[in-house]
Amino acid sequence: MYLNKIKLFLVISFFLSSFFLTLKDVKSYEIKVVDGDTIHLNGKKIRFSGIDTPELKQTCSKNNQIIFCGIEAKKLLINIIGNKEVECVEEGKDQYKRILAECFVNNISLSSYLVKEGYAFAYRKYSKKFVPDENYARLNNLGMWSMKFEYPWDWRKKN
Repeated sequence: MYLNKIKLFLVISFFLSSFFLTLKDVKSYEIKVVDGDTIHLNGKKIRFSGIDTPELKQTCSKNNQIIFCGIEAKKLLINIIGNKEVECVEEGKDQYKRILAECFVNNISLSSYLVKEGYAFAYRKYSKKFVPDENYARLNNLGMWSMKFEYPWDWRKKN
């Protein structure tokens, strides 16, 4: 009888502990999309490694219409994340002390997704990993590849 009470206590303790640990994780999960290639995840500033997206104030043009392509990149990132959990694999830090990482939603690389949709570029200066994704977007005239644009690194030099 005494052993059964101990077993019952241990089982209940285990389930209560699991419940409270899970509850804590849900409450502590915070994400903010800063721009197309930068997020704040649980208080950490994360810059997506290997890609570059247009700046928020950067514009493109299509059919003589001005498009805020930096804002479009941010919207695309917000939409794919939705209410899903983001997981990141840290790869180091940049000159601004931001964490460099590749981040995923449901095992989909956010960097690869943005580049394939044409709203990010393979940042060849730092990595060649996303060049095939960029080639796909360019060949299929997706996103910014269907517009007149400046590469983000050129736009930043001028602005």
